[in-house]
Amino acid sequence: MTMKKALTIAGSDTSGGAGIQADLKTMEELGVYGMTALTVIVAQDPHNAWNHEVFPIDTTLIEKQIDTVLAGIGVDAVKTGMLPTPEIIELAARKIKEYGIQNAVVDPVMACKGADEILDPNVAVAMRQHLVPVAKIITPNLFEARMLAGLDKTPATMDEIKEAARLIHELGAEIVIVKVGGKLGFDTAFDVLYDGNEFRLLESEKIEPAFTHGGGCTFSSAIAASLANGHTVEEAIEIGKEFITEAVRHSFRLNQYVGPTNHTGYRKKVATQS
Repeated sequence: MTMKKALTIAGSDTSGGAGIQADLKTMEELGVYGMTALTVIVAQDPHNAWNHEVFPIDTTLIEKQIDTVLAGIGVDAVKTGMLPTPEIIELAARKIKEYGIQNAVVDPVMACKGADEILDPNVAVAMRQHLVPVAKIITPNLFEARMLAGLDKTPATMDEIKEAARLIHELGAEIVIVKVGGKLGFDTAFDVLYDGNEFRLLESEKIEPAFTHGGGCTFSSAIAASLANGHTVEEAIEIGKEFITEAVRHSFRLNQYVGPTNHTGYRKKVATQS
């Protein structure tokens, strides 16, 4: 049997809920062999309210990791996560183009969970210039959408979200999915998709209470894994949405500071349906 393969170019979350840990768990659950190019190590300080400490990896080492996978093995999809410097962003985009990756899913991580302080002000500029144009699908949250679209404030209405999606699409991404979730007080959790022709609402039930650490990583990884498995873009997004919904439904508290999504949730739902 030939197993489908995917590469995640992303950071390591020491607590295991986000980053490459979430990516690999998601890919495994969807039957895809996951491989990694580590860009940054994120540690959390238990003596300082779980403050995140970010330690970027040298770009030469990142390039060697990427070449190991893309030149030495080959993949059916690539996803990117935390790329903490403009140089790393440019490297990832260059490699996606160099190896002709068609299924590139970009999760444009710009801050650690719960923070609206960008890792580096130049990160958004580099993403706009280099990474957005190579994305088949890009999945910014509201804060990331603001930064990529070059807006003065974070979108807070449907019209503002649509405008952000339209501006990001103009930068070159094929499909933009602005992740809203349950943040704006609507009755459902939803995301806004724009493909250059029309806007679509991706709705799911609002799950409360819920823990969502690693949710963006999980959603984008589920889409990438589904593309690797040969699903259409529409099918991959539908699977991604269902996967993250079930992961949130089965989420749990890890400690007093954080609670991750549960990557086994989708499997549990599938098992009950069979």
